[in-house]
Amino acid sequence: MSELHLGGCHCGSLRYQFSAPLRDIAHCHCSVCRRTSGGTMVTWLTVPLECFAWTTGEPAQYRSSATSTRYFCPTCGAQLALFTSLSPHSLDVTVATLDQPERARPDRHIWVKSRLPWLHLDPHLPEEDEERL
Repeated sequence: MSELHLGGCHCGSLRYQFSAPLRDIAHCHCSVCRRTSGGTMVTWLTVPLECFAWTTGEPAQYRSSATSTRYFCPTCGAQLALFTSLSPHSLDVTVATLDQPERARPDRHIWVKSRLPWLHLDPHLPEEDEERL
């Protein structure tokens, strides 16, 4: 039986839950993640789509590329999830929006060819120039 994980946005308008292991957790350094979050990178975890549910509110959607849709709070703007047609049976969730983000330890860096040159984070983790799905 998988653990139940809960999360939500800053203002509380959106809440979600999923019942799946915390796995495939990556620091993404791509320029799209930086621009859509306003941060230097975004840390994502991947969950099976059928294990994820919005429990409060309806997210707004933004089509950030030909293959990706991002879900965010229409009230506070927090980015909570990403769906990519390249991996149609899963959903990526922002680790920072988990109620217990400390439990989701990253296991790799992705899109490091786009990493900001002055950012040094977890140098012991494996790195991928892009992302291997």
